[in-house]
Amino acid sequence: METLVQQVVNAVSLGGVYAMLALGLAIVFSIVRLINFAHGEVMTFGGYGVFLALAFGAPPLAALATGVGAAVAMALALERAAFRAMRGADVVTLLITSFAVSEILKVLFQNGISARPVPISLPQSWSGTWRLGELTIGVAPTVSIFVTLAAFAGLTLILRRTTVGVAMRAAAEDLEMLQLLGVRANRVVATAFALSGLLAGVAAVIWTAQRGSVDPMMGFFPVLKAFIATVLGGLGSLGGAVLGGFAVGFLEVMAQAFLPPALAPYRDAVVLAAVIAALLARPDGLLPARRGERS
Repeated sequence: METLVQQVVNAVSLGGVYAMLALGLAIVFSIVRLINFAHGEVMTFGGYGVFLALAFGAPPLAALATGVGAAVAMALALERAAFRAMRGADVVTLLITSFAVSEILKVLFQNGISARPVPISLPQSWSGTWRLGELTIGVAPTVSIFVTLAAFAGLTLILRRTTVGVAMRAAAEDLEMLQLLGVRANRVVATAFALSGLLAGVAAVIWTAQRGSVDPMMGFFPVLKAFIATVLGGLGSLGGAVLGGFAVGFLEVMAQAFLPPALAPYRDAVVLAAVIAALLARPDGLLPARRGERS
């Protein structure tokens, strides 16, 4: 029982990271129909922001805030420099553009900073554990759960209680109609990218705090899992992205913990098989978008 509870905590922690990244992908896709695979490099840039801030002597909390800010700045820069001119293009063109931007950023990170992982030195207490009865739970997974919940609560308030949030929800329904009503589409889309960057930055902070390093490929695999989560939850559905992220994290942790040793090397294959089985039962995802638009 103790092992199961600890693995559930780990699953919620990992699933929260995937859910934040998946939600960032879903926010952008719901408005401009862009599957942004450069989202992983936004996350990586946030990690490098933490590294550089610490290298220049910033306190740990200030360094983490710098990493989040760096991710938001990168997301806005990509929207303005790479994706704004492509708005309205077909899905394949947007997909190729996002892949190209992703590869360009990887090369810049490899040649401009380091092709190898660079260590991030955070306080030792952050990587410790605490006991709850017979349970021994890591500090970082516990903190990441609360940070994830706070991020989701804040985003929900923005989308439901603010003018720009309502405009973003309207843009997800019909961006052209929103423009005809006099709303500045560029501002709405930029806000969507900023929120996706914010979520990527928070995910980067959690990821780097747990890994203790950052490298040019740091964001690739988490965003790949997040994309799988968005498809599982329902492409374009914000609630589905969150549900899919937690589902993928849960499957991954439980497969790693409880698969027989002979099947342990096939963990990812087992997880993907479970995702495929779920999509065969529900082709539109666990919580499909209202408009049912899929790519």
